[in-house]
Amino acid sequence: MKVLVTGGLGFIGSHTVVELQNEGFEVVIIDNLSNSSEDVLKGIVAITGKTPIFEKMDLREKPAVQNFFKKHHDVAGVIHFAASKAVGESVENPLLYYENNISTLVYILQELQKKPEAHFIFSSSCTVYGEADKMPITEDASVKPAISPYGNTKQIGEEIINEVCKVSNINSILLRYFNPMGAHPTAEIGELPLGVPQNLIPFITQTGIGMRQELSVYGDDYPTPDGTCIRDYIHVVDLAKAHVVALQRLLNKKNIDKVEVFNLGTGTGSSVLEVINTFEKVSGKKLPYKIVGRREGDIISAYANTDKANQVLGWKAQSTLEEALSYAWKWEQKIRS
Repeated sequence: MKVLVTGGLGFIGSHTVVELQNEGFEVVIIDNLSNSSEDVLKGIVAITGKTPIFEKMDLREKPAVQNFFKKHHDVAGVIHFAASKAVGESVENPLLYYENNISTLVYILQELQKKPEAHFIFSSSCTVYGEADKMPITEDASVKPAISPYGNTKQIGEEIINEVCKVSNINSILLRYFNPMGAHPTAEIGELPLGVPQNLIPFITQTGIGMRQELSVYGDDYPTPDGTCIRDYIHVVDLAKAHVVALQRLLNKKNIDKVEVFNLGTGTGSSVLEVINTFEKVSGKKLPYKIVGRREGDIISAYANTDKANQVLGWKAQSTLEEALSYAWKWEQKIRS
């Protein structure tokens, strides 16, 4: 069965391709390599022994999307990762985000709408909850006004999918991730941020390896046990496996509603200082860091209630924070060696 993975050479996309191939799916990747590298294909092949089909193209080009679906008319499901995802950049360049994250979604759904039936998994984010009223966050928590164009594109994307599925043969699952991190245990694929990392974990590993002088901790005066922000860090392989389970749910027609929503996290919140201390423990390295002022747009705390994903999807995160950090460190050492 053929599955399209857009953004399939990116961090989460590549790990999902591995899990799909391990489950026997034939995978086609679309990626424009704007935030990824073709070298990732080698890592996927090294792990799975199979080469996915790779189409280098930009989903913002509508005729290219139309031609793709004519060529690959037998695509049974789509997992849509391709999107820009840096909050700060989205504030500076909102139109890039609206074009890249919204128009591409529309073009894919237009093609899927032509099929007798279609199955669509959307890469969403806990960003849609904003500063939630209570922890842990359930799928029923209210969607708050977005605090960045990036967050807004995820909310708008979810709205578009809901409206399209009502009037078409498309069934969809929206997966709201918390904080993906780590790397494949083989260290064949992992997170490859271009330039200065926007996320905590690659900044930690780059500081650990000596690429960065020190880590900045944005604020230690939050109303949390140690004053630093709390997040739910989920290992990328656990996250990837959830996409396969979600797709199988749609393909096997187990979904109850046309559009279903699931939180993907561990259910445990870890503070920035806890993550630093855990990294020091697994790596044996002392991590230089300094406390700096709060960063605009950072929320105090966000961690998932995972009951729905555990019970309805039958999926549960397996890796501990220690394990996931050890994989991230192994990957960092490999790519710098």
